[in-house]
Amino acid sequence: MTAAIEDAVSGLRVTRPGPLALLQDAGRFGVRRLGVTQGGPADLHAWAWANRLAGNAWGAAALEVTLGGLALEAERELTLALAGADLGATLDDAPLSPWQRFRLRPGQVLRFAQPVGGLRAYLAVAGGFRAEPVLGSLASVVREGLGGHDGHGHALAECDVLHVGTEAGEHPIGDEREAPAEARLDYTAMPRLSLLPGAQIAEFEGASLAVAFNTAWRVDDRADRMGVRLRGPTLRCRLTSMISEGLGLGAVQVPPDGQPIALLNDRQTIGGYPRLGALTPLSCARLAQCLPGQEVRLAAVSAERALADYRRFRRAFA
Repeated sequence: MTAAIEDAVSGLRVTRPGPLALLQDAGRFGVRRLGVTQGGPADLHAWAWANRLAGNAWGAAALEVTLGGLALEAERELTLALAGADLGATLDDAPLSPWQRFRLRPGQVLRFAQPVGGLRAYLAVAGGFRAEPVLGSLASVVREGLGGHDGHGHALAECDVLHVGTEAGEHPIGDEREAPAEARLDYTAMPRLSLLPGAQIAEFEGASLAVAFNTAWRVDDRADRMGVRLRGPTLRCRLTSMISEGLGLGAVQVPPDGQPIALLNDRQTIGGYPRLGALTPLSCARLAQCLPGQEVRLAAVSAERALADYRRFRRAFA
C-alpha cells in the first residue's frame, strides 16, 4: 500500500462488478491545458447529497454506480449513504431506498439490480473512500487510464477492494439521515435543461433556434460519461468550418448531421463543431440521469441566473 493511503484499510469487496462502477471525487482541475479532462461525478447533485448524508466534506470520493448490477460485501462496520437513481438496491436482500444513510456490518452484502428510475446511483462512506491520487484527484477517467481505486481509471472488477480510512466506522456524522423531499429528484419526469447561449449561437438559422428551444429532444442510446447525443429536428448552422477551441462542461456541439451533443465530464478538451452554448452544471447532472429514449427540453438561461442557482446549490454543501 502506498504512503498516500497508508492509513487506509479494506472496506468493501466486489463480489459482482456490474457494467460500470467508478470512484469519483469532485474532479481533476487545472490540467486541461495538458489535454486531460476533468472526470468527476456525472450527477453532481446526487454525488453531493451522498457525501453530505455520510458526513463528508465537499470533494470526498464516492462510488458512481451506472445501470446497477454491482454487489459489494462489507469487510468491516461502515456508515454509508446512497443517493441518486433507484437501481433496485438491497441490503441482505431487503430493499434499500436511495437518499438515505445506513449501516453495514461485516459480511453484509449490498446489491444493485437494474434501473427503476434514473441511471446512476452514488454510494458514499463516512470519511470518504481512499486511493492514490493521480494529478491531484481520485476521479476515474477510463479512456485516459487515470484515477479510480487502482490509479489506472479502471471500473470495479470482481474481487477488487475499496479502501476506507482506519476510522471509517467511527467517523463523525451529523443527525441528517435522509435527504429532504425537495432534493429527491423525479428522474422519470421530463427535465428542462438550462442552457447558457453563447459561442456560435448567432450562426444558427432562426428557424433552427426556434425549434431548438421549443421542441422535446430524445436522448439517444449513444450516451456515456463523455457526452449525450440528442435526437430531434435537424439544426442548421451557417458555419461550414471552424478552428478547434476549448470545451467546457456542458458544451452543446452541433455536428454536420444537425443533432446536438451535450458534452459531459469525460469529454475531449477541444472541438471544432459550432455550439449552441453550454448546459449549466446542474442541468448536466440532470441529463446524466436520463435513460435512452427519455425526452428533455432546452431552456435558455442568463449567466446571472445560472450563477445564482449554482451558488444556492453549493451553499447547501459548504
